[in-house]
Amino acid sequence: MRAYTLLLLRVSLGLLLVIWGVDKLVNVDHAIAVSERFYLGIISAPLAWNILGGLQVLLGVAVILGLWRKLTYPVQALVNGATLLGVWQSVVDPWGWVLKGSNVLFYPSLIIFAACLVLWAFQADDRLSLDRRR
Repeated sequence: MRAYTLLLLRVSLGLLLVIWGVDKLVNVDHAIAVSERFYLGIISAPLAWNILGGLQVLLGVAVILGLWRKLTYPVQALVNGATLLGVWQSVVDPWGWVLKGSNVLFYPSLIIFAACLVLWAFQADDRLSLDRRR
């Protein structure tokens, strides 16, 4: 049961990265708007978002397949941790009672980040990955 649960977690988290990466590739204006809204506009060059989107898709596929987990799991946690930091107000105050700009729909960012940590912590039990050791 544990191996199948970790497989489901790995595939769902990897697909999330693929979906977000594809969005950056096909809807660069959305990526720029998100950057300006949540990340102080740190990245606003369309080419940078195309590169980051492509890398995110590759990361997501590697996570789905369970490849290079000692590298991909920490990177995945960093990517999702950055997302969590970007929407921290929505985690602390999901309904916006105190912090302006909160959105209850962003609360799951905490759950996604926690799931990344669980996947990373239990990678030895993830026997259905392509890079597993026998």
